[in-house]
Amino acid sequence: MGSKEIPFSRFTPDSRPMDTVLCFDGAWSDGKYKTWRDLFHETALIRAALASSPKAKWLLHAEDYWHFLVAFIALFQCKKEVLLTANITPGNIAEITGSEAGIISDQAIPGALQIGAILAAGGAPSGEIVHIPFNPVESVFVIFTSGSTGKPKAIPHRIVEFEVNIGLPQSWVDAWHERKNIVTVNQHHIYGLIFSIILPFTLGVPFRRKRIERPEEFEKLDDVPYIIYTSPAFLKRTTESGVNLSMKEPYIIVSGGFLLPETAEKTNSLFGFWPIDIYGSTEGSGVAWRQSKDGPEWRPFASLKVSANEAGCLMIHLPIPNVPPIPTGDLVELLPGGRFILKGRADSIVKIEEKRISLTEVEERILESGMVDDACVVPFEDRRQYLAAAIVLNSKAKAQFDGKEKAEINKYWTNYLAKYFEGTVIPKKFRYVDILPQDTQGKKPREQIKALFSQDSADE
Repeated sequence: MGSKEIPFSRFTPDSRPMDTVLCFDGAWSDGKYKTWRDLFHETALIRAALASSPKAKWLLHAEDYWHFLVAFIALFQCKKEVLLTANITPGNIAEITGSEAGIISDQAIPGALQIGAILAAGGAPSGEIVHIPFNPVESVFVIFTSGSTGKPKAIPHRIVEFEVNIGLPQSWVDAWHERKNIVTVNQHHIYGLIFSIILPFTLGVPFRRKRIERPEEFEKLDDVPYIIYTSPAFLKRTTESGVNLSMKEPYIIVSGGFLLPETAEKTNSLFGFWPIDIYGSTEGSGVAWRQSKDGPEWRPFASLKVSANEAGCLMIHLPIPNVPPIPTGDLVELLPGGRFILKGRADSIVKIEEKRISLTEVEERILESGMVDDACVVPFEDRRQYLAAAIVLNSKAKAQFDGKEKAEINKYWTNYLAKYFEGTVIPKKFRYVDILPQDTQGKKPREQIKALFSQDSADE
């Protein structure tokens, strides 16, 4: 396989040999491959399925990375706007799509076009190759993530922004070309999309169809060298799982949360590689990198610059004409040579596992229940990362829960919030109080509210 790099929107049938392997299932040596020829055949099948629909926006959710790739490309070829979310609870999907957007998926989502069925009905590739180019400036996808306003936040991107060379160190590029790509993260977030699909496709590196779900799966991937893209939470679970690894020269890249130095050190002991940590944002993509063995400083990627605004938060300057600096909610200390040290979040966004969560959004959902007078959600990290909710029940709730055990009341909130959030987001502890503490500005001091949870309860 050639190693020529191809911008995501500029590929043609002649860009690679037709038998070039793009994607594999299981381990590389299992021989279950998808090729360059399959790409053109299957994107054509999905374009045909979309042709009869006038909808301009489509929610795409595919757990199979190959399904995601061919549907992603086909949607742009049909000049559709693509909506992405990792949260496919009915309430979240309804809020994002409304009555305007279609849904295409390989999951059992009501009303969705089924990618697997479309491809199965199309049969094997023929000799005819049809390609439809798409414009990277006009091709837009929107990632829905937690926002500080209390509702899912829509963050638009253009494909052109991902075709700019972000200045990856040459050693990384060389490592990719010597390995096959595997990931443990969801591709419906910005980092997963880049590292599981866009970068491997651009570099010509085969990627695995399904993400690694459990640390034990690494034990079966000892046939060839792999480059692993993962999260701090998954690495922590792996180092604590007791798996016996004999992987060949793995190369590990991490993002989506704070990687503890002790986890990085244990990863080095287990895999024989000190992980590379990436900092970025959903708005600005990858920004900087470091290996914690060298200290806390972050190095921006070569083609972009950073600064700080008046509030002391990091600003990202992308190498794209007429694109203004992108603000973040991260406090920063700038250092000589463009390096920087992060000083913490300036807003209510926290990370639980690798997921970016708005405490405000969870609070707003609780308030929308009509069962509370007030609520505050706080994050914890001891044996694990989780959220906890302090709730002031209203008279309706008190009447409904009269005589109920606390565990039953907790179950009510767990079931209610499951309509909007994934399991890792739902609070694991609840406290029911008559009033929440407030400061002189009417704000709830989260540290004081955390103190309400100082005594663990046996029913949680």
